[in-house]
Amino acid sequence: MKRKMSKELLKWKNDKEKMPLIVYGARQVGKTYTILSFGKENYKNVVYINFEDNSEIAKIFEQDLKIERIIKEISVNLGITILEEDTLIFFDEIQACERALTSLKYFAESAFKYHVIAAGSLLGIAINRKRYSFPVGKVKMITLYPLDFEEFLWAIEKEDLANMIREAFEGNKEFALHNLANEYYRLYLAIGGMPRAIMEYKEKQDMDFVTAILKDINNSYIADMAKYASSTETTKIMAVYNIIPAQLAKENRKFQYKLIKSGARSYEYETAINWLNASGIINQCGKIREGKLPLSAFVEPESFKIYMCDVGLLCNKFGIPTNIIIVENEKLNEFKGALTENYVCSSLVQCGLKPYYWESNGKAEVNFVVQDKEGNIIPIEVKSSIHTRSKSLNLFKSLYTIPYAIRISNKNFGYENGIKCIPLYSVFCLDELCN
Repeated sequence: MKRKMSKELLKWKNDKEKMPLIVYGARQVGKTYTILSFGKENYKNVVYINFEDNSEIAKIFEQDLKIERIIKEISVNLGITILEEDTLIFFDEIQACERALTSLKYFAESAFKYHVIAAGSLLGIAINRKRYSFPVGKVKMITLYPLDFEEFLWAIEKEDLANMIREAFEGNKEFALHNLANEYYRLYLAIGGMPRAIMEYKEKQDMDFVTAILKDINNSYIADMAKYASSTETTKIMAVYNIIPAQLAKENRKFQYKLIKSGARSYEYETAINWLNASGIINQCGKIREGKLPLSAFVEPESFKIYMCDVGLLCNKFGIPTNIIIVENEKLNEFKGALTENYVCSSLVQCGLKPYYWESNGKAEVNFVVQDKEGNIIPIEVKSSIHTRSKSLNLFKSLYTIPYAIRISNKNFGYENGIKCIPLYSVFCLDELCN
């Protein structure tokens, strides 16, 4: 399965002054598969160690953190010759071995000749608990997300369609295959970007199997909560996680604690929300009071929205029958806006953008506001249909100096009155704002 991260991994490999690499990401987004595939394609051999499954290897790190001894003992234990620069050492689920995480510092300082990648589904949780001696400044960190819509098209062998969408975006011209692209977009809403779900669809072409996979992934997240959090924390984390669909179904999607239970307060659930953030399960979108540079300076911490990391998982939590999503049934109208916003938010994050939202005294709201690589502030309006009239975007434009605005909807490409109009299926092209 082709992933965009492969280019980042190759760039890291070719860096002569490379540091150990840590790959973050929620469980089941494809970290292990992507790193192993990269290793097998670019190295003579790969040493793969999963610290959740191999307690014997973990013991090697207990004595001391002398790299040459560690390398020698791993080599003997696994029966694999570790070659300098020609072997990829892959520490998976590294959060299960505190000493291995600490050892990355010594790999960086005294053994840069060894190529080391570490990954962990709940690594952010472990680090935030401050039990780990994290190698600050001694590692490079990147995040793997679920497949975006472009990667989804690659996976189902529609790479030509993905390329044509990019061409239409760059040329800002109407796309002749607009209706076909919209069909695949709706299919993506139902399946999402989890590799297992996509492969199940590709192999069986049966959405019932996809639904079962998505349910299994959602359940595995709940199992992680019980495994890695205390019973009290788990109860609160699950309460936040399970209320996300109801939060997004509201017309005003701002997170409200009272939906969890009457009288709930932010301090009671702050840790739970931080847990979900650190595990990569959610994307938190904060409110800004001004559309000025830098956006992070104008965040109002008490006001935010929470979206699922993957729209397919959200559909599954909503319990929406997949055929209703794929054929665009009018029964979905009430929830279409929520699904669309979640899709756009996760797509922006996958592009490398940090999304915020803007509101003006409760009278106007811009769905997302981002800051590009040049420091420009770009407001983004999201519409789930072809009806795109809105005063909010024009109000934002009148208040702040912006080069242009973006409107994302079911309409074809276009440009009018300083607004770049792009279809929902082309959001992945906004990676140009970062690259």
